[in-house]
Amino acid sequence: MITDLPNLLTLSRIVAIPVLVALVAMNRAEAAAGACLLFIAAAVTDYFDGHLARSRQMQSDLGRMLDPIADKLLVGASLMVLAGLNKLTYGALWPAIVILCREILVSGLREYLAGTRISLPVTRLAKWKTGFQMTAIGFLLAGDSTGVLLHMPWLPVSLMGSVMLWIAAVLTLMTGWDYLVAGLRHVEKAGGAEKTSG
Repeated sequence: MITDLPNLLTLSRIVAIPVLVALVAMNRAEAAAGACLLFIAAAVTDYFDGHLARSRQMQSDLGRMLDPIADKLLVGASLMVLAGLNKLTYGALWPAIVILCREILVSGLREYLAGTRISLPVTRLAKWKTGFQMTAIGFLLAGDSTGVLLHMPWLPVSLMGSVMLWIAAVLTLMTGWDYLVAGLRHVEKAGGAEKTSG
């Protein structure tokens, strides 16, 4: 049900997106720090909704559908608002493009394979990618102004976020390739089975 706690946590990520975008658009140190904290809170719900659903046996088709949508909306909106306000420094626009393209590719593969009742499991490397990606976006949302706010103007927050986003992009290419190869293998098997049955 939509009112189950795991689903409410998932929905909270979607609800947080316009607030996060508004905070970034304010272009103030306090608002940037708030956007970072909100993004972290939203990212934490990503762990807890799945954990609660499994531990309380509350897994549902609705939750399986909403969870990846919420994740991709949160990441996509964050990267787009950062790009739109020229906050993707140190060439971080390019890894952001790679990450968004990979998300669309994997979503398309998963949607196709869902029709054949085959799923693409999340690999350990994909979890590392997500960790770097979420941390990087948090740092980029905070920006250097947060370092000044914390009386640490020497802290290169944007640089740290950009470096981590580049690392996430490399991991994104690796995991994206793995998913593509696995997906195409299943497509070929499905095509072969259709020819045999025909």
